[in-house]
Amino acid sequence: MFDTVAYQSTLLYRDFSAFTSQRLAQLGLHYGVLFLVIYVGKHPGCTQAQLTKALGLDWGYSQRSILKLVEDGFLLRSKQGRAYRLDLSEKGLRAFAVSHQVFGDWDRQALEILDSEEQRQLCRLLRKITEASRGKESE
Repeated sequence: MFDTVAYQSTLLYRDFSAFTSQRLAQLGLHYGVLFLVIYVGKHPGCTQAQLTKALGLDWGYSQRSILKLVEDGFLLRSKQGRAYRLDLSEKGLRAFAVSHQVFGDWDRQALEILDSEEQRQLCRLLRKITEASRGKESE
């Protein structure tokens, strides 16, 4: 049971989540909105529908999270036609930078026991698994 990819990936997820939550808490954010901030940062002017679909979120969760991010000053929401467009505020741009940085920082910390070739091989194998798994979800 404990020597499975599922178990090991769960432990890594918990560690990454805790590490990220600690870093984001300094900005007044939580782990649950990490990918929303990153998505809007990479897709300025996107709509809530685009974000919700791309991240595979529940509409209600997406709506509540976006409104909270707007209220807390991380996102700007502007009406264009029938849709609202989302952009990062100055505060959101700082959060976006930290959100990106946290991935590299955690990798350096977690993977320091591996040499560079082992790190590349691990990433290739994990990508292969996740791509195959996502392909099965869409079937």
